[in-house]
Amino acid sequence: MSPRVARPFALACACAWLAGCESLRPPPPPPPPRTASVAALYQRPPERALINGLRHYEEGAFDKAESAFRSALLQGLRDRRDTAVAYKYLAFIACAFDRIADCESSFRSAFASDPEFVLTDAEIGHPIWGPVYRRIEAERKR
Repeated sequence: MSPRVARPFALACACAWLAGCESLRPPPPPPPPRTASVAALYQRPPERALINGLRHYEEGAFDKAESAFRSALLQGLRDRRDTAVAYKYLAFIACAFDRIADCESSFRSAFASDPEFVLTDAEIGHPIWGPVYRRIEAERKR
């Protein structure tokens, strides 16, 4: 084969080989799922009540937080996980104020709302509501 023919032939072979390598690469990962807009959620009264309840809780305004969580539940939160979160914080408040029956009831409601409901390790380790949570979780598994 003459050099004038061999070079284009070699280039064509290299291009074909590289194109084949491209097909061996794994496909790119899918884009991350869209998230809900907090601003849009805040426009819905139940979700706004939940957000306000979380804010009040963090500020230590537990009476306001409890009222907001109850309002969120009464108005009908759309997501089962949000419902479980509202019950979780109601349980925390009830336990902290030594209303153990209310604490247990709220944890049961959280589990009923979301079968995948779990506390974080830090929350489970809390000396006030951790033991109550573990007891209710154990009851649920029986």
